[in-house]
Amino acid sequence: MIEITEHIALDLAEISETFIHAGGPGGQNVNKLATAVQLRFNLAGSPSLPEDLRARASRLAGRRLTKGGDIVITARRYRTREKNRADALARLVALLRQAAERPLHRRPTRPGKMAKQRRVDAKTRRGHTKQLRRGYWGVD
Repeated sequence: MIEITEHIALDLAEISETFIHAGGPGGQNVNKLATAVQLRFNLAGSPSLPEDLRARASRLAGRRLTKGGDIVITARRYRTREKNRADALARLVALLRQAAERPLHRRPTRPGKMAKQRRVDAKTRRGHTKQLRRGYWGVD
C-alpha cells in the first residue's frame, strides 16, 4: 500500500508498469535495454480514491490523463530501471497528494469603518488642497 494521506492509500495492484527504450545518455546500453518506465494508474476506476479527489486529480493531470481515465507517467530521467520506477511513482504520489488538498473557500471581505473614513478624509484633504490653488491664478 502506498500512503497518499493518513486516510487514503493506494494498492500497488492498481498501478501497472511497462518498460520502454529511452533515448539520451546511456552509452551502448541505450539500444539494448528498456530502462524508461511508463506507469499507468486507472484514476476513473480506482476504488481507493474519493470522488472529489478524482475530480481534482483529473484537472491536475492535464494531458497525462487519457480518454479512458488512466494517468500515464513516463519517467526516463535516470539510466536504471529502479530509479525511473521510483521517479514515476514519486510523481504519481505527488500529483495525488496535491489533489488531496482541499481548496480553501474564499470569503469576500469588505473595507472596515475606519478604512472608509480614512478614504473620505483623504479625498477631503485633496479637495481642500485643490481649492487653495484656485484663487492664485485668478480662476474661480
